Amino acid sequence: MSQAPIGLPGDPPGGPRAVAVWGLGVGVYFVAIIFRTSLGVAGIDAADRFHINASALSTFSILQLLVYAGMQIPVGVMVDRLGTKKVLGLGAVLFTAGQFAFAFSHSYGMALASRALLGCGDAMTFISVLRLGARWFPARRGPMIAQVAALFGMAGNLVSTVVLARLLHSTGWTRTFASSAAAGIVVLVLLLLFLKDHPEGHEPPADRRTGGKGFVRQQIARAWSEPGTRLGMWVHFTTQFPAMVFLLLWGMPFLVEAQGLSRGTAGLLLTLVVLSNMAVGLVYGQIVGRHHNARLPLALGTVAVTALLWASVLAWPGAHAPFWLLVVECLVLGACGPASMIGFDFARPANPPERQGTASGIVNMGGFIASITTLLAVGLLLDATGQNYRAAFCAVFVLEALGLSQILRLRTRALRREEERVVASRVSAVHVPAAQDPYGREHSAG
Repeated sequence: MSQAPIGLPGDPPGGPRAVAVWGLGVGVYFVAIIFRTSLGVAGIDAADRFHINASALSTFSILQLLVYAGMQIPVGVMVDRLGTKKVLGLGAVLFTAGQFAFAFSHSYGMALASRALLGCGDAMTFISVLRLGARWFPARRGPMIAQVAALFGMAGNLVSTVVLARLLHSTGWTRTFASSAAAGIVVLVLLLLFLKDHPEGHEPPADRRTGGKGFVRQQIARAWSEPGTRLGMWVHFTTQFPAMVFLLLWGMPFLVEAQGLSRGTAGLLLTLVVLSNMAVGLVYGQIVGRHHNARLPLALGTVAVTALLWASVLAWPGAHAPFWLLVVECLVLGACGPASMIGFDFARPANPPERQGTASGIVNMGGFIASITTLLAVGLLLDATGQNYRAAFCAVFVLEALGLSQILRLRTRALRREEERVVASRVSAVHVPAAQDPYGREHSAG
């Protein structure tokens, strides 16, 4: 198996200061995830508060994710041009304002607008954190840094499923969402005071094209032209959405209304998905960081096992699947998030530093497009079939089949192109003063 580079001249040094600065960015992402997933534990309450059916309820998450997905490429370009601090700061302002507005929403229209604003701010966080990690840590740490960032994001999900769910039923809608929004103000102040885009002496190379005509179009076209970027997007598309749909909206109603569990037990199973995600993320990060050839087997294996477990639960004879099977399903769903992070490990070596934000935006768009589509499909099918969850959740298999076909189509071309870049970078490192390593960093030849 191929190994990750083990120390490149010109790499950022990492160290405690890098952890501290990067940790601020992760803190912003952590809060954004709390806000993003807060509706997942409030779906039934939202339906009662705004007097809406399943299709209208799914529109909340669909709109939020639609804004998020639509913002990914523009945000990637913004990060490449403006830097992490400015984009993260703007994102924190927007998602905090959206959470406050949602707390005081009494109409369906106002609540939708609030979630759209929240989604816009949320869209600016993860790509910025990936870029921040790339600027502060050595290239060999890339896969693990991405997985740890996602792990802290899932910790935010855990806060939603454990803390916000309890607050919602003890203090009410307005106090719960308004008090959680205060966390956005805290991370915004810390970000403005202490976050830096990169360590001294490791400024990104000046790109003469950033002010040129057609830069944005060229930036997107160059990133998209790389097979590794497209493969990364389809890996993200295929692996992320089953767990996101479950956690973001439909998991709680499915477990309570279709499987006959209490809300407390259903909440514990949602928490199990989050805990599994955190544990599997550390394992996947270690494996991919050491053995890049393991990326595709891990992604495809996760897709296969996820489909098998969904099929087992939905096809189980009788009204309810056994509790042990639901537990296993939630454990497997926990692997979906870490598997989706592998998509960035295909795009990273395919693009130079000045395109990392744009390429990450394209990849990140994949899973959210799949999630939007599935959220809408499940809501429509539930209304059309009289709340038949077995029929509605069959939409998962359609999206997985589409994504799998694209992964298999692109895999050979992307891996061949990546190998060509690895060989070319090694040759360049010997013969020229500065070279580009295959993991998206410039380094001197030493």
